[in-house]
Amino acid sequence: MNKPHVEIIYCSQCRFVLRATWLAQELLFTFAEELGGVTLVPAAGGVFEIRLDGELVYSKAQTGVFPEARELKQLIRDRIAPDKPLGHSDKRE
Repeated sequence: MNKPHVEIIYCSQCRFVLRATWLAQELLFTFAEELGGVTLVPAAGGVFEIRLDGELVYSKAQTGVFPEARELKQLIRDRIAPDKPLGHSDKRE
């Protein structure tokens, strides 16, 4: 079985690489067993998108802000491991 794969597409001109690498690290630590990998994809035009197996999960262009690590972990978890607890990063009721 192939594990899901995340792509973080970031604007290299805007120097979004640090945020992209930090979020990649957060996802790899949190989903070490569930993910098949995280790829950083340099782009242009202010883009910052997160895709899971090609499906758009988060877009800075749509929201106007960068994703918080907590929010991104929840979005990924809900798609690949819905029963996985995220500890302090989990949704607050």
